[in-house]
Order: sequence, then C-alpha cells, then structure tokens
Amino acid sequence: PQCASITPVCVDLADWGATEAALQDVGPIDLLVNNAACATLQPFLEVTPDKFDQSFDVNVKAVLHVSQMVGRGMRARGSGGSIVNVSSQASQRALREHAVYCASKAALDMLTKVMALELGPYQIRVNSVNPTVVMTDMGRLGWSDPEKSNTMMSRIPLGRFAGKGPDTPSSHQRTRRR
Repeated sequence: PQCASITPVCVDLADWGATEAALQDVGPIDLLVNNAACATLQPFLEVTPDKFDQSFDVNVKAVLHVSQMVGRGMRARGSGGSIVNVSSQASQRALREHAVYCASKAALDMLTKVMALELGPYQIRVNSVNPTVVMTDMGRLGWSDPEKSNTMMSRIPLGRFAGKGPDTPSSHQRTRRR
C-alpha cells in the first residue's frame, strides 16, 4: 500500500448490516472522506423506483450511516475530527437525464450542513466539496459525448473536466482538431 496507516475496507455501502460489520473492528478514525457514489442517467419521465433507491441508498443514506458510526467514535473520544463529503456541482445545477443524481447530491449538501451544525460542538468539522465532472468510468459514461460535454466545459474556467484522461481531450484540444 502507498500509505501503511490507511486500511481500505471493501463493502456494499447500501447494505447497512454489512457496513456495520465491516467497520466494527476498524480502529479510531480521525478523518472520513465519503466519496462513494453512483449515477444512473434516466430522463425524468422514465425514472424507475429501483434506480432512485439505488442512488439515494449510496449517495445519501450510506453517507449518513457511515458518518453516524464514525461520528459517534469521534464524539466518544473527545478529540474531534473531520468529515468530508464529496458532492457535485450537479447539486446546484439542473442537468438533463440527471434528475435523481442531482437530487441525491442536493440532499447530500443539506445533510452536510446539518451534520456540521450538530457535530461542530464536538470539534468535528464537516464540509463538502462540489467538484465538476471527474472523468472516472462513471464520469465517462455521462460526459464522453462532445455535444453534451462542450456546454458544460464552456462554463469551467480551466475548460476541462477533472481527471481528464487521454480519451477525453480538453476543449482546447478539440478546437485544434477541427
């Protein structure tokens, strides 16, 4: 491992019982970064209950659950800590076929504010970051089409998505190729 003091834990975060079992023997946690997410793109009129539940289970409910477990430990130790929730700019802007993803990230932003309010007195800082599209496999799924991505990239001062890989050229590279 790159950092011996970090132990990865692999678990389906939508499964509360499995999550509790996986975190039961993990030592004291001073910093938690909630970065797991899922997105299924569906037009608003075609959103299905299973995809809605999956998004909210992973993008909101899992953050609440893991943060409760970690936050209780931080509070009990009395030494404070920090929780960072990775949200998205999609929480603040409507995107076609992203109704459920946008809604789940907006819910995460408000959850973050409530967590900060309630955990602050215990010296537990809670913040969220709202990056643009990150070109992971999930990001490529929704944003590889230049017709869709050019509008979004035109609003980004750097003119590119985060983590841009070789198969997703920046808008500057696209302009040169035309």
